[in-house]
Amino acid sequence: MATKAKKKKYSAGAAKKVERAMKKRKAGTLRSGRSGRKGRSRKQAIAIGLSEARQSGARVPKKKGKS
Repeated sequence: MATKAKKKKYSAGAAKKVERAMKKRKAGTLRSGRSGRKGRSRKQAIAIGLSEARQSGARVPKKKGKS
């Protein structure tokens, strides 16, 4: 029985947005959403990058809801 081909979870555009956010964090110029506060941690940089990717229409899995 043939196995189904796996589809990539994140598009190349999403990866670029996250990469850009990580570079901005390293440079100390990463800013988050509406508040414009500085993003300091690695996790924040990834979250900001994925959020921007979602807004631009890149393929990114949905956010997990709060339980």
